[in-house]
Amino acid sequence: MEVKIDARGLVCPKPVIETKKALDGLKEGNIITLVDNQVAKDNVSKLAKSLNLHFSVSEVEGNYEISIFKGAYAHSTEDMVQKRPDLSNLVIMVGKDTMGEGERELGEILIKSYFYALSEAEPYPKAIIFINSGVRLTTMNLQVIEYLKKLSDMGTEILSCGTCLDYYGLKDMLQIGSISNMYTIVEFMNEANNTITL
Repeated sequence: MEVKIDARGLVCPKPVIETKKALDGLKEGNIITLVDNQVAKDNVSKLAKSLNLHFSVSEVEGNYEISIFKGAYAHSTEDMVQKRPDLSNLVIMVGKDTMGEGERELGEILIKSYFYALSEAEPYPKAIIFINSGVRLTTMNLQVIEYLKKLSDMGTEILSCGTCLDYYGLKDMLQIGSISNMYTIVEFMNEANNTITL
């Protein structure tokens, strides 16, 4: 069975949600989601990866078609990020580019120290999610980006809110991790045993 979803013009996370609903209602077959932007394409692809489903992406007249196979056609993809035994089920939400309240200069020092310590302490968190001005840390703060790269190499998911990157004009400056959407963020938080907000 083949199901087609035209998600062009839909604001994130709607393309992901519509695709997830279709997958939930399909026992076996192929879901084809049509989107009109890179962020939606990446987010629907991440959904397929998170569900351990085979998928392919093709560009058609400036749009993207993501084909996701379920049932007998489903299998793990080689580029799937594997969970490592030294990862905790902790999710860290970073809502600003400083730590604590008070002097900004001190807050910048503290946030760098925090991520350095985090990169040296096991078990590593399952995911670190950057929202609001926190996305400046994944785009502009080279020292923090260095620590985040180490965490990413250890298996930690580094996610930056796409809406936030757009708001601050930083989408093209992302240095580490991937662009995410609110649906994926909610899923990570719901599945976590513990969530810390900075």
